[in-house]
Amino acid sequence: MTSTVSVLPQQRATRLPGLGDAIFGFLAWGFALLVLVLLTGVIVSLVWGSLPALRTYGFDFLISTRWNPVTEKFGALPAIYGTLVTSVIAMVIAIPVSFGISIFLTELCPPMLKRPIGTAIELLAAVPSIIFGIWGLFVLSPIMQTIVQPFLISTIGQVPVIGLLFSGAPYGIGILTAGMILSIMVLPYMVSITRDVFETVPAQVRESAYGLGATTWEVVWRVILPYSRVGVIGAFMLSLGRALGETMAVTFVVGNTAKIATSILAPGTTISAALANEFAEASDELHLASLLGLGLILFILTFAVIGTARLLLLRLNKQFGGH
Repeated sequence: MTSTVSVLPQQRATRLPGLGDAIFGFLAWGFALLVLVLLTGVIVSLVWGSLPALRTYGFDFLISTRWNPVTEKFGALPAIYGTLVTSVIAMVIAIPVSFGISIFLTELCPPMLKRPIGTAIELLAAVPSIIFGIWGLFVLSPIMQTIVQPFLISTIGQVPVIGLLFSGAPYGIGILTAGMILSIMVLPYMVSITRDVFETVPAQVRESAYGLGATTWEVVWRVILPYSRVGVIGAFMLSLGRALGETMAVTFVVGNTAKIATSILAPGTTISAALANEFAEASDELHLASLLGLGLILFILTFAVIGTARLLLLRLNKQFGGH
């Protein structure tokens, strides 16, 4: 009898951890499946809501440049063009700037300044997007109109072929201004992630490279970047996803004109800006379906970016052996 009583606590001690693991595994699977269910629900709702527009216009919805709610002629190409071009401009500006800031913070910055500068950059991410939009409209746009755009028109705008991108009147607002606002907005995300990735490089690896006589640039190019390439590319792709979907700040400064212009100084529109401007007023079924079609396109673009990033990372890991 005594032996039976003494064994029971041991049996409970061995069974309870197994039960806890089972519950934890069940919850983990449930949460993972919940994400898939929500994602599927979003896709289904967007496809279902955009069916009237897709049935009416077909493939022409993607390539048409007409967007006129009065005549019920809707084409997504101007919004797709504006979304892609503003995001590319943002990446062209933000990538080298964020790379330089990250290298400065990890390799060159005095220790006493690392924390204040890093905190200031991270606080920039806490600024609401509408504040960026207001600042862009009342501060950046006048500077672009009176200084930057006239300079670009009088210099690069006079160069054959490439000058077409910088031709026209200096409106202040437009595709270029929206791209610059986006570059400022994605900068803190890009810097924070890139800096953290650079700091994962072991100190022994850095010191060994410097001990062999390598310069700072050689250490960055030959040691830090190869070691942290996956994280750096992930930071860029995450920032690109933020740029593709940004709404309010872009709406303030992009011009909201559903046209495709050769010049990046001209006003334009993006998918998110079109949704923000017209969704509340879309009483017609075809108009609402066209807006939901724009949302579906943005959803697909975001997934395409993520998929491309994943394939690129897999190729890099296979090429360099991966970390």
